[in-house]
Amino acid sequence: MPRPDGFRRTAGPGLSAQAHDHTGWKCRVHGSAGPRSPLRHGGAGVTAVGQQRPVRRLVSVSGVVQGVGFRPFVHALATELGLSGQVANGPAGARIEIEGGHEAVAAFCHRLTADAPPLADIVSAATSELRPTGGAGFAIVPSVTGHGRTLVPPDAATCDTCLTELADPAGRRHRHPFITCTDCGPRFTITTALPYDRATTTMAAFPMCPDCSAEYTDPSDRRFHAQPIACWACGPRLRLTGAVRREGGAALAEARRMLAAGAILAVKGLGGYHLVCDATAPRAVGELRRRKARGDKPFAVMTPDPDSAARLGHLGPAERRVLVGRSRPIVLLRRRSPTPLAPRVCPGSPDIGVMLPYTPPHRLLFGLPGDPPGPDILVVTSGNLSGEPLVTDDREAMARLDGLADAWLWHNRPIVVACDDSVVRVRADGSPLPIRRSRGFAPARIHLPVAVHPVLAVGGDLKNTLCLAAGDSAWLSAHIGDMDSPSAQRAFDRAESHLRTLTRVEPVRVAADRHPGYRSARWARRTGRPLTLVQHHHAHIASAMAEHGLDEPVLGVAFDGTGYGDDGAVWGGEVLLVDYAGYRRLAHLAYVPLPGGDAAVRRPYRMALAHLRAAGLVRSPDLPCVAACPPEELRLLEGQLARGIGCVPTSSMGRLFDAVSSLVGICHRAGYEAQAAVELEAAAVTADGVRDGYAFALEEPAPLLAAIVADLRAGVAVPLIAARFHLAIAGAVRTACRKARRSTGVRTVVLSGGVFANALLDGMCAAGLAEDGFTVLGHTVVPPGDGGLALGQAVVAARMADT
Repeated sequence: MPRPDGFRRTAGPGLSAQAHDHTGWKCRVHGSAGPRSPLRHGGAGVTAVGQQRPVRRLVSVSGVVQGVGFRPFVHALATELGLSGQVANGPAGARIEIEGGHEAVAAFCHRLTADAPPLADIVSAATSELRPTGGAGFAIVPSVTGHGRTLVPPDAATCDTCLTELADPAGRRHRHPFITCTDCGPRFTITTALPYDRATTTMAAFPMCPDCSAEYTDPSDRRFHAQPIACWACGPRLRLTGAVRREGGAALAEARRMLAAGAILAVKGLGGYHLVCDATAPRAVGELRRRKARGDKPFAVMTPDPDSAARLGHLGPAERRVLVGRSRPIVLLRRRSPTPLAPRVCPGSPDIGVMLPYTPPHRLLFGLPGDPPGPDILVVTSGNLSGEPLVTDDREAMARLDGLADAWLWHNRPIVVACDDSVVRVRADGSPLPIRRSRGFAPARIHLPVAVHPVLAVGGDLKNTLCLAAGDSAWLSAHIGDMDSPSAQRAFDRAESHLRTLTRVEPVRVAADRHPGYRSARWARRTGRPLTLVQHHHAHIASAMAEHGLDEPVLGVAFDGTGYGDDGAVWGGEVLLVDYAGYRRLAHLAYVPLPGGDAAVRRPYRMALAHLRAAGLVRSPDLPCVAACPPEELRLLEGQLARGIGCVPTSSMGRLFDAVSSLVGICHRAGYEAQAAVELEAAAVTADGVRDGYAFALEEPAPLLAAIVADLRAGVAVPLIAARFHLAIAGAVRTACRKARRSTGVRTVVLSGGVFANALLDGMCAAGLAEDGFTVLGHTVVPPGDGGLALGQAVVAARMADT
């Protein structure tokens, strides 16, 4: 049954796999939702219940069982039940031999999955009978190598127990910036090879001191076999360099003092460097924006606790669960007003991106009890120039961030692969809408509804992620970003190599976007492997189908800014009939000229003028978009549109949002992707009680534009116009889907594409379609934008190869 708002929550992994114990989202075992399945028990040699003749079983466990404290958990469970045997990491997961009375062994097998560690995600567990040996005691034995596939967990935020220790003056890890245990800390970003052991992480360079070694080998200690274990005596060293130099605790104290004085610091995190400043200091925020060439793109902020976050945005129970979960993403909250933030933290946005500290240095930057006062809200943004990938290498950080940062707070534990912060929005019903899937979620396994031969999908050129898939599993890389710089392409190479090492997938086929100019597709061609080109919007819809476990035709509504169409036009306002093997275009937004390509994206007034001309409306000087266009450019643009020079036709819904944003006077020049649409949404959410939208059909936008122009000239408030426009789009989607249902009989609608990152439109469409009797599916595991393309490419390429 569909939920009241139209979205059906499924049990897909990915976002949910690392957050199930905090959010209620459940991870899959053998692809089914709900509690983990019990182990399959072999029949040979099993005695009747109550008899105590010893039995010995081999239990082979696959999934996320390395780097999550699984072997210590197995040791403790076996010891508690009085069983003997051994456990080892292996190339395919964990290998357990367990011996004892039948009832105790059965209890062990049940609790192995039911009580598994919080970070574990058991995919399968199979048993076979062995001959009892009569041994005593249970041991963790050295890892075994060979062929197979296991999974590495995402990085996890510092747990509450470690945070308590961090603040304990009597403890030997008081203020230690690398405190961790079997339940928390870095995993994905420090793992160099498998099986997961200290020797195959970047902690290999830090031999344990006697005290840490004793904890590591003590079965009763919570750091028993915790590979990143360290302390002040033996762990990585924290340093502050720049105008002043400090080490250890003095480095953090000086960093806090500098932040309070208005400095901008480069701070090394789990997956790369951040640029950090006091979010309440207008001068510091403005200077960071200038140095980073950020334009007006919103900054994310970090607060010390959920109550502080609630001062900035509306924090409901669902948002709070995501905010405090182990993944600790940036959570988009509707902004409160007034706010203590400096005005330029997130100008023009309806939301504020908030996250909590997820490493010990982050926590220490806010101070512990007794510390001098310091900033209580920090801007925490990617350590790079806008458009470049995240910096991970220390030497490179000193060079590339020179001129951006006043000092560097860093450490000497290497980062294997970049991993930017994840971004999540929470829908009104409490389900997650991932905007960027990266730290805390990558490389969690995504269960596929179809079996695939090993394939590598390279995604698109914006918001790039790549995907490796084999069998019934897919793994997405962390967020890589835009592919238009050599440094981004090098980051792509590193991410591909690292993910292939961790998954042990050797692809026999490569999938890429059909766009002839995409750098990602050129990279795919250079591999020499068989190549499948997948249409952009087909991949969007297929990605949502895959995460929901569907293998049946759906109606796909794919709204975004740019996607290469079959006819060479720029698509982006599409209603499609889709399965993995193909698609049929059922309806689309009417074509208008895209004058000047990227110039029209950067200057939304150009799209407004193109739409007005296509609608046959007079472009008079009283319209804000006309007034915003310089006279000489307006003259040239008129000629360009009249003769069709440099004008590719587009059906892009993203460009229609841009056009309306400029038409009503909200945004004429975009300093970052989707700025015009974001600010149009911000205006719409301030309009209360709007029920009726403009009349609008996808194939005929002229009446919509005429109504907007009439309202502008009648003095109707811009927020009211913006709200009516959103309702008009949702109404057009309902009309198009009802028509498609009559012709196809399909009653399931998938919403995908970057436009559906707009929470207002997403909710309107879902609610309206559900009211019309559709089952409506939105993204909950991968982003609706181009960050989710690679998953769809992988399943489409696999099916097309099979047919």
